[in-house]
Amino acid sequence: MGRRVVITGIGVLAPGGVGVKDFWSLLSEGRTATRGITFFDPSQFRSRVAAEIDFSPEAHGLTPQEIRRMDRAAQFVTVTTREALADSGLEAADLDPCRTGVTIGSAVGATMSLDQEYNVVSDGGRLDPVDHTYAVPHLYNHFVPSSFAAEVAWAVGAEGPTTVVSTGCTSGLDAVGHAVDLIREGSVDVMIAGATDAPISPITVACFDAIKATTSRNDDPEHASRPFDGTRNGFVLGEGSAVFVLEEREAALRRGAHVYAEIAGYASRCNAFHMTGLRPDGREMAEAIRMALHESRLAPEDIDYINAHGSGTKQNDRHETAAFKRSLGEHARRVPVSSIKSMVGHSLGAIGSIEIAASALAIENDLVPPTANLHTPDPECDLDYVPLTAREWRTDTVLTVGSGFGGFQSAMVLTTADRG
Repeated sequence: MGRRVVITGIGVLAPGGVGVKDFWSLLSEGRTATRGITFFDPSQFRSRVAAEIDFSPEAHGLTPQEIRRMDRAAQFVTVTTREALADSGLEAADLDPCRTGVTIGSAVGATMSLDQEYNVVSDGGRLDPVDHTYAVPHLYNHFVPSSFAAEVAWAVGAEGPTTVVSTGCTSGLDAVGHAVDLIREGSVDVMIAGATDAPISPITVACFDAIKATTSRNDDPEHASRPFDGTRNGFVLGEGSAVFVLEEREAALRRGAHVYAEIAGYASRCNAFHMTGLRPDGREMAEAIRMALHESRLAPEDIDYINAHGSGTKQNDRHETAAFKRSLGEHARRVPVSSIKSMVGHSLGAIGSIEIAASALAIENDLVPPTANLHTPDPECDLDYVPLTAREWRTDTVLTVGSGFGGFQSAMVLTTADRG
């Protein structure tokens, strides 16, 4: 099989779950972290709920200069990088700089800082042209998402390939998939890979309001995210970050590292169809799944759990259900499927990496997280979506998938590290 790639460190910041332990506790208990928006006055918007993180950069050890320099999403990814590195048992001094790389996914970059700075330089929208002299000195870093990868590279001393992957809502999957390819081809031995997004700002909420993609269930935020439920009416915007230390398997085992999972296969496809629309037959996602399985040298029957994209829009949930049936055949009806977006919302580019973390922890704990708030199944979504309560389940192999605006469809297969 050539060079194999494993996860030896995980860092997570998610709504209701700051750190890996709290994140897994939230998922395994089926608790939700969605609430009314508190970051700004949302009264003018159609959708006024979100999955926010109670995050203090000072409490996580960021210096005043780092806080001033970094957008919230950059702060997230710096903190999760530090957690992942500590979890792996490695220190920056242990890494060969030229054999260590970074890939970070993000869909919307430094949205919060750009929104805030426009408000300042335009004096609340009153100035045209704006007065640039009021801008923060690090405004350029907010314009270029590559600054996220640079921050991570500086944090660990990585001098190998360093990049940002931005493919919308599949960014978190695609960034990790790219990192796996770099290790497999021999360009690096260690990758710091993951994703981050902090999009809960007026401009993002307004954009999703315009296309009615987000839920209008403002009177019940805790139960507003309802993937695969017949009463769902859109997704809940979230934020967060997850970062992994990825290593070549044999090197990780030689140093006695704890291995969460092996990333056995990955593939991505595009439907070349519509900016936001999806074909109902799920053909492109099904093809990504088939190719990820082929790369893994596994059959559909080997999948023990599917971590679904499960955004909670009718279009996505039905498209995804069709894709599972198309790619896995009858096994699709036997394998448990769930969406953690029911609990932590949809953090756009970050969610793919957060879902990889959930998949690795499902393997670690032989436990399938539930789909919260699933009380009224949609007849068109007729698979086993693990409603309401986590399920103890032998979980050696997990399929996790993502679907994004622009037609991006990605799939990844994770397995136990002791697979032959």
